[in-house]
Amino acid sequence: MTLTQAQIESFKRDGFLILKDFYDRDLITEVRRGIHDIIGAVMARHGKSDNRPPFVPDNFDAGYMDLIRENRSWGGEVYDLAKEIPAFNRLAGLSAHSDIMADLRPGAIPLQPSAGSGIRIDNPNEDRFRAMWHQEYPAQLKSPDGLVFWSPLVSVTAELGPVTFAPGSHKEGMIPVFNADPEGAGRSGAYALKLVGEEKLIEKYGTVAPSSVPGDLVVLDFLVLHASGYNRSDRPRWSMQFRYYNLANPIGQKHGWKGSFASGVDFRDIHPELYQETE
Repeated sequence: MTLTQAQIESFKRDGFLILKDFYDRDLITEVRRGIHDIIGAVMARHGKSDNRPPFVPDNFDAGYMDLIRENRSWGGEVYDLAKEIPAFNRLAGLSAHSDIMADLRPGAIPLQPSAGSGIRIDNPNEDRFRAMWHQEYPAQLKSPDGLVFWSPLVSVTAELGPVTFAPGSHKEGMIPVFNADPEGAGRSGAYALKLVGEEKLIEKYGTVAPSSVPGDLVVLDFLVLHASGYNRSDRPRWSMQFRYYNLANPIGQKHGWKGSFASGVDFRDIHPELYQETE
């Protein structure tokens, strides 16, 4: 796939780009069917009766909420297994992602971090794992010159809590962070990193929260400010994330392309200059 010049300019300006109906619907259906099968397997493992209706794409997660209401850790099993769905991994390695990176990062050498792809499950009213305003780089490292390819597996309405972006905020560069849990939700690790001067930055750039449907793709710069919405519906917000980074970026080269929290590396050890104890 080749982006138009208008799309390239839009990305440079805003730090993100929305591509409607990007992924083949049959592949999306395969991913959803894989999740449906995993939920059934977890039910069977724990001796739960599977009384779900037959699989249909829009109801692929039937039974999941029943699982986590009985035992929250069973949802963790579904989460870990979902990233091993073959159709998901076929999507992760699509050549179209590298094509987009070539258009947006001329001369880049694209790589995929081993812990950089997954299927996110944002459960209703579970704010502990809601991503506050952040840049992707502190949570991922590898390189500040990277792209996230984000795509929903459900139709994201206002009630489900769309991802919110601050257009143009990537131009601020790498922003310092500090540890915080402003909502008292019990955050830790990457979920507890808060941007220094966050309120002023959001006021400066403003926000947008576009709706999206399965098959759509949002491409975002590793440095654009974004946050998860609040899920106040009665079902999880399922989404896919694929991350690519530029091997040739000098900052990544300097620290040896280390990963961050998901790889057991503390961002603060790699970039002490970007961390402070309090705001």
